[in-house]
Order: sequence, then C-alpha cells, then structure tokens
Amino acid sequence: MGKLYDELSEDYRIKEGLKTCINCGTCTAICPAAEFYRYDPRKIVDTVQRKDDAEIEALLKSDTIWYCGECMSCVTRCPRKNGAGLVIMALRNLSIKKGYFTESEKGRQIYPLTKALNGNVLNLGYCVHPLTFSYSDHPESGPVFEWVLKNKEEVYGRLGANYRKEGPGALRRIPQEDLDELKAIYDVTGGTERLELVEKYSHAKAEEMGMTDEEYLKYTFEYCSDKHFNNEG
Repeated sequence: MGKLYDELSEDYRIKEGLKTCINCGTCTAICPAAEFYRYDPRKIVDTVQRKDDAEIEALLKSDTIWYCGECMSCVTRCPRKNGAGLVIMALRNLSIKKGYFTESEKGRQIYPLTKALNGNVLNLGYCVHPLTFSYSDHPESGPVFEWVLKNKEEVYGRLGANYRKEGPGALRRIPQEDLDELKAIYDVTGGTERLELVEKYSHAKAEEMGMTDEEYLKYTFEYCSDKHFNNEG
C-alpha cells in the first residue's frame, strides 16, 4: 500500500464505490463510454485494488480516467452494487489535486471546461448561456442556432424567456445576491480551491509548452487526437 492509495482511499467515493468487487466485468459490459473509447472500468478498479502507487500515478496521468461520462450505469448493473464511476470521480479529484491532469490530452481539457462552465455559473448563474456561447467555437450547433444567437433578444423575447431581465423566465437575470451565495457555496465546499488548482497547474503547463494562457486555452479546447477511440466495435 502506498501514499497515493492511502490518499485516494480517504475519498468517500472510494468507500462508496469500491466495496466488494469480484472483477466480473459487468461495469465494462454496460458502460456507454467503453463502447466508443479505449476504456475498461473493470481494469481501472482492478488497478486501484492492487494498491500499487506507480500504477495509480500512471492512471492519474492518463487519458483513461477522463473517458467516463459519470452516468452511473455501472452502479445499476453491478451485482455487488459497486460504482466504477465513483472510483473514477475520486481518481479525477486526486489527479487535479496533484496536478497530474495536465499530463494527458483529455485531462488538459479540464481547463477550458472549468473556465467556461464555472465562469457561467459564478457570473451568470447558468452552466451554459447564450451570452457566452460562441458559434465559431461550436459550428456543430448549425446555421439555425447561429441565426438565433444573432437575434437572441427577439427570439427569446417571443419565447417568454425574459432574456437578461428581472423577474421569472428561463433566461432571466439572476440577482447579485444569489450569485454571491453561489460563490459562498464554492468557497465552503472546496469549489473555489479546485478552480484555483486547475488554473495554477494549467498555467504551469502552458509555460512548459511555450504558450500563453490564451493560446493554451484555445489549444486544449480545440485539439483532439484520434488515439482515444475504440475502432474494434
């Protein structure tokens, strides 16, 4: 047993998700991500169970732990009610805490995801918002949505979304006191610390790669190699 395993085992998600695994592979058989990615949750659980720090460190630095969609299908099918998805959450948490996430392509993508989603939550009160959604970043949304974004006040007004205005509505302006409360929740639960860690390690990786923070943000958002996919299916 090593120090990394000891630290990992303190996470309540390990205690909840890794109880009496019999290595049957049902989690892999039911996993939607395993169908498309080179990903086997059974092997990840097996690695954690071996308690070998070198293997765990390699896992924390790999793309593998970032393939999971956290759908928890594994929990619903496991005969022992284990949760490979919970184990993945704990591994991701430790990977960010140690800064190992910057060593993998998929791990580095946490940076733009963190900045976009949490920036929206803390500044606007929404995970995704038309105000910060750029069509040039998401051409897959199609030309109709591009038109919607260019005419959002009119479109959302006709839909009754109360866009950026006071009062009820799906896209209403969130009061500042509510945004302050969200920030307080981040502070108390460790969310703010997590954001700072992602920022800190991503900045260091950007310097290592000879990029500015802006260049690194664009690179991690746009670049995706073809090494991740399971081409056998």
